[in-house]
Amino acid sequence: MLVCRVIIPTVIPVLWILSFIVGGADPAFAESPAPSVHWGAIAYPDRDRTLTAGLTLNRFTEFDGEGKRYNAVRETAGFNFATLSWTERWSRFQGWNTNLTVGAGPTQDGLSRFLQNDVVHKLRGLTPVPVGAKREQTDFMISGSLTKWVSLFGSREDGFAGLGFASGSLYHEPYAQAGVRRLSVADAAQSLLGTAPTWLQTSSQFVRFSAMGRYGRIFGGSAYPTVAPRSILGQASVSVADYRDEAISPPRWELELAFTVDSGLFVDLKGDSLEERFISLALRFPYGAFETWNDLVNQKDYGPTFGVSLTFDLLRIHARLRDGS
Repeated sequence: MLVCRVIIPTVIPVLWILSFIVGGADPAFAESPAPSVHWGAIAYPDRDRTLTAGLTLNRFTEFDGEGKRYNAVRETAGFNFATLSWTERWSRFQGWNTNLTVGAGPTQDGLSRFLQNDVVHKLRGLTPVPVGAKREQTDFMISGSLTKWVSLFGSREDGFAGLGFASGSLYHEPYAQAGVRRLSVADAAQSLLGTAPTWLQTSSQFVRFSAMGRYGRIFGGSAYPTVAPRSILGQASVSVADYRDEAISPPRWELELAFTVDSGLFVDLKGDSLEERFISLALRFPYGAFETWNDLVNQKDYGPTFGVSLTFDLLRIHARLRDGS
C-alpha cells in the first residue's frame, strides 16, 4: 500500500485543480498511458474532449510459474503509475484532436505481485510466479498524439488516423496508427449496400465494433535498453452499451472486450522479437473506467503479463459538483 500513500495524496489535488481550469462535461474514456499498449491495454485514441486521472499498474515478470526465464531481463518490475490524460478537440480544425498522457510513479513489486499471485492465481488455481531480483526505481512515460477523425459511414465520426510518440524511462517510440471506433454495422451496410435489415439496425443500437493497426519504431530506455526495433500491433474489440442517443459519446455505461496481437516490445536471447497476444476487458461507468488486461491467451506467465487501471473523469465530476445535481 506504499504506492497508494505516495501517489494519491501528491497527485490528486493537482489533477483536481486542473479539472476546474479546463472545465466542460463531456463523457470520457482516457487514452492508455505507455507502456500499457505493449501489455495489452485498449489503445484507441479519444474522439471526444477528455481530462482523466487515475492509477495504472503493469507487471513484467522474469519467470513463469515453472521458473523459466522470459528473456535476458534479469528482474521483475511492477510499474505503478499515477496518470493524467488530456485530449483536446480543436474547433478551428474540424476533426482534429491532440492528446497528452503522462504516467509516473515508484516501480515496486508488492502491489502487482499481490494481484497476480494472491488474487488471480489463487482464483484460477495456478502456481504462484516466483520473483528474483526486483526493479526499484521511479519510472515515467509521456505520450502524445495528433489524430484526424472522419465519417466513414453515416454522419458520425467513426474512422481515425494519426501520429504519436511515447517516451520515458522505459523506452522511446514514434508511431502511426489508423482504424475504426464504435463502428455500426447497420450504418456500414446502409452506406455500402443501400439497405440494412431491421434486426441489424436493432442490434447495432447496442453492439459496436472497433479495430486498429499501429506501427512503431522502438528505441531502448533506462529500464529496457535492449528492445525490438519495431512494433506492429493489431487490436480488435466488441463493445456493448446503449448507443441510441448519439449525443452521449461515449455512452455512460459500456462494456468492451478486446483482443491484441503485438509483434513485441521485447526480444529473445537471439535478438528476435517476442510476439505477444493479450485479452482486455473494460467497464466504463458515468464518472470513470476500470480496465484489466492479461496475456492468458498466450498460456504463459512471464514477460509483460498483466495490468489494471482505474481512471476518473474529472470533467464530469467537476460538472456534477458545479451544477449540484
